[in-house]
Amino acid sequence: MAIEPTPGTPLSPTDTLSVPSSPGLKASIVPSTLAKNSLLSASTAIELVASKSSSSVFVYDLAEQAGFGAHTTSWTGPQASDLSTATVVSLQTRAGAGLSLVGRLSQGTSKDAQKSVVLTAYTTPTGVAALLPSLSYLPAPSENSGLILQVPTVTPVGETFALSPTLAPFTSSLAILPENFTVLLSATAQEAVDLAVLSYELADTHVIHFFNHYSATREIGQVTPPILPSGSRKRPLKDALAVAGYKYFDYVGDNDATTVIVLLNGPLAEAAKVFASRVTDFGVVVVRVLRPWSEDALREAIPSSAKRVHVFDDVPSEISKGSLYVDVFSALLNPTQPGPMVKSHRITPTTTQSLVTDPASFVKFLVKLDPSLAQVSLDNENEKKLLFFGTPASTLATLPTLVQQTFVAHSSISARLLTDHDLFSKPGGVTASRLLLSMKGKETSTSVAFSIPITPNGKGSADFLAVTDQALLKSHSIVTHAKSGSPVLIVTSWTPAELAENLNSSVISRIREHKLRVYTIDARQLAERVAGAAGRERDAVENVLVLLAFLRLYLGTAASEDIVVKLARRFLGDTVSGFDLVKVVAKAWAGLVEVELPAKDVEEHPASLKEFEFNAVAVETEGGDTVVNGARLGSWHEAAKHLLFSSAFTPVSGPISSFDSNPALRPEIEERTFLITTTVNKRLTPLDYDRNVFHLEFDTRGTGLKYEIGEALGVHGWNDEQEVLDFCSWYGVDPNRLITIPVPGTDGTRMHIRTVFQALQQQIDLFGKPTKTFYSELAEFAAAQVDQYALRFIGSSEGSATFKKLLEKDTVTFADVLRKYETARPGIETLCELVGDIKPRHYSIASAQAVVGDRVHLLVVSVDWLTPGGSPRFGQCTRYLAGLKIGQKVTVSIKPSVMKLPPKNEQPIIMAGLGTGAAPFRAFLQYRAHLASQGISVGPTYYYFGSRHRSQEYLYGEEIEAFILDGAITKAGLAFSRDGRRKVYIQHKMSEDAKELGQMLYRQEGVFYLCGPTWPVPDVYEALVGALVKHEGLDARIAGDYLEGLKEEERYVLEVY
Repeated sequence: MAIEPTPGTPLSPTDTLSVPSSPGLKASIVPSTLAKNSLLSASTAIELVASKSSSSVFVYDLAEQAGFGAHTTSWTGPQASDLSTATVVSLQTRAGAGLSLVGRLSQGTSKDAQKSVVLTAYTTPTGVAALLPSLSYLPAPSENSGLILQVPTVTPVGETFALSPTLAPFTSSLAILPENFTVLLSATAQEAVDLAVLSYELADTHVIHFFNHYSATREIGQVTPPILPSGSRKRPLKDALAVAGYKYFDYVGDNDATTVIVLLNGPLAEAAKVFASRVTDFGVVVVRVLRPWSEDALREAIPSSAKRVHVFDDVPSEISKGSLYVDVFSALLNPTQPGPMVKSHRITPTTTQSLVTDPASFVKFLVKLDPSLAQVSLDNENEKKLLFFGTPASTLATLPTLVQQTFVAHSSISARLLTDHDLFSKPGGVTASRLLLSMKGKETSTSVAFSIPITPNGKGSADFLAVTDQALLKSHSIVTHAKSGSPVLIVTSWTPAELAENLNSSVISRIREHKLRVYTIDARQLAERVAGAAGRERDAVENVLVLLAFLRLYLGTAASEDIVVKLARRFLGDTVSGFDLVKVVAKAWAGLVEVELPAKDVEEHPASLKEFEFNAVAVETEGGDTVVNGARLGSWHEAAKHLLFSSAFTPVSGPISSFDSNPALRPEIEERTFLITTTVNKRLTPLDYDRNVFHLEFDTRGTGLKYEIGEALGVHGWNDEQEVLDFCSWYGVDPNRLITIPVPGTDGTRMHIRTVFQALQQQIDLFGKPTKTFYSELAEFAAAQVDQYALRFIGSSEGSATFKKLLEKDTVTFADVLRKYETARPGIETLCELVGDIKPRHYSIASAQAVVGDRVHLLVVSVDWLTPGGSPRFGQCTRYLAGLKIGQKVTVSIKPSVMKLPPKNEQPIIMAGLGTGAAPFRAFLQYRAHLASQGISVGPTYYYFGSRHRSQEYLYGEEIEAFILDGAITKAGLAFSRDGRRKVYIQHKMSEDAKELGQMLYRQEGVFYLCGPTWPVPDVYEALVGALVKHEGLDARIAGDYLEGLKEEERYVLEVY
């Protein structure tokens, strides 16, 4: 059964399912490209505008606790990807905190003031109120200097810290705001971005910009990328607004309305405008510019027919006096003639929070003012509403994003995703993700939060509901949010009978009464059948299985396995983490079960179900950190502590140079490192081939990474996640425990802090080869004498033969030694020091930067083998690289190489590569083809390549054939040793061209390169000696000496391993 589509809605399967433009959203934020990215949140765009338009950005703790500012901080950290962003200063909100801003702008005390630049500060309405007493001391703004406050309007209220979009903390302090401030209010995502840009262009004013961070600016959807400010602050406010398409006040409604409400721009204002557009005799005035207050503009906005003007005033308490009422009353007061009655309605933060959470309560509130509004509905028939409940640390946490990506590529579809978190109702938190689908041009102006409300005891608004954590059904009121007759997808290991047993009787009653269609799928079990035990592959398959279940429900009666395969292939390809898509679809199809739940007797003491309450904002930074309410967390279980005791977590202050290495990322690495982003991970050999050779591409934009042709990329790989967790469990150490480890090479004078898991996965070579010293040092910690003696023996000179066998034949690891000698248990900090660090593995770069730009390519073959005992072993770094996901960050460094092109372009080059030894030669060929395309003459280019089978291991074969056709390769000698009766190797192909090779090396200053394993070196050497003897008239000894001399001239270059 399906989410029934209606004509012209976004749920028309053939119209909406298309290939997404990007395979992932997480960790895709790169400042230099954000301005071109339409699939981002408005709050991220505002951070970009601020970071690009300011000399310094002051990030106050309250802003980061509201989920605003983490990106700006990450863009200027050691792993920064854009050098043109502002420096960042982190501050706490306390008495006198605003004086830091005053000092930076005051003449004679600040370099910034002397340079006449713009400062930006991030804070919340509560933070603005704390800053106001200090802001009166600010110097006057000028054409090129001033202060901009970008303010996300979220404020914690009540005992559960539920977030409210109230402006009450600020409006109660409005009276002391200096006159040289402009106050702008925005509600929609696009309006927030536009006004953020406008803030940096206004003449002779400081600016405070409040934007709807409660919902609209956190939505991921189609926001027009910002055009960055010009840098000149010369535009008058009225003119700037007009150019941007805005006014001081918006009026929506009947031009002859007798009832008018006035309220500040925000989520409630947007909802009120929808009401006003659907009835007569009613109008809404929305305040966009709160200061400077324009009485003339207000009088022009309110129709002359108005008899009753209701002012919604954000106030801290019901006994507080509202400033908006005073402003409106003064503007409409006319002693010479009667005007409309002006009435104040005091809206407290708690009231605001309840009105935006429950649209029905807002309707009741408005109906009291105008009974005709009782017949108005906020529903939009062109929208479909999807709701997902889960837990933030779950494998399926990214499922809503995957579902969104099935729609975003379609030019006529708007897909807006909003994710909220509740930290308190369940250990580890609860996540609610709302996805609103609509036809472009027919969207409602209300936010996703208002369109898909999560309301206690509501009638339900979701057209589709998914629950990805079965435990939530026992603890939380979930199914109440599903619209009558809609499908409910439950990802669960419970059988239908167990599901019925675990559900509260009230939940089953709700399902039956509202005719909800319940489906279950055991995605974890199905994924294990496809991909095996826990790991990245299983996680990926699990997500795709649930996505496929959604597609089947989405397609409804039109669904079949073939159609689902066809549609899924368009955005997933033929495989899912190497597994056949057809088989994965078959598993999903067979595993999706519709469940009929029988009636259940009411329990004698039924458990009360909790309600979801939005009290936390999570941000994924460019560096991959999860920042929850301003805290960078290793575990979601700690998030509530940071929310309750935020003052205990002091932010680090002071900017860090973008050119420095990242001490927080890898403090033990002295060489300069770069944080680059995976964009391509593609297997080149068939799945059934015994060698996994794969091609990788990384995005280096904004990192400063530069490389020469032939250089190597040092990859700082990580250990396998599951192996680390298994070791922690066996060793009896908590992976989330914090440890302090000396930075190597500093004699203990420098320390750095890691969790045990971070240390063992990212830094410590736990699965590397132990040294003799390790055995000797470990012996001192052995409790059993037999273990102590054995370890001492292996580490001694007498035990050299045993050590060699363990090292070379058994290929034991540090972890293996610890497991074998179990009584040797040093503390985890000591163990980390004994084992030492993972060394970077270097791979020849397979690209020319002059051709690929801000990219770097690698060609890698997975290394794996079996020990004599049958235990599988894996190359640490190739395993890490093979498992990289699109968007994943990788720490790298650059290493010079002997592989260099000759100084003269006309010099002939002869390249011989075996297997992945072809990598540097791909860069050579790219560059020589690039020169030729520019009309630059290049010398002869001979390319020899060897592997076992042409059909399976002709690496970059299509490119090579293209280079041959274009003349970039003068002659190619391709040796596939297992394809014929006689084994043919590259030396045989070289012998066929002996005359040309001898001439190039002896008469034309040619250069010979060999890259790959060591075994062909003698045969290749003999082939070249033979060429010189036969065709250049040298005897064998002189020919050999000649080649040795070429080594000194860097014309006989070997890079073998």
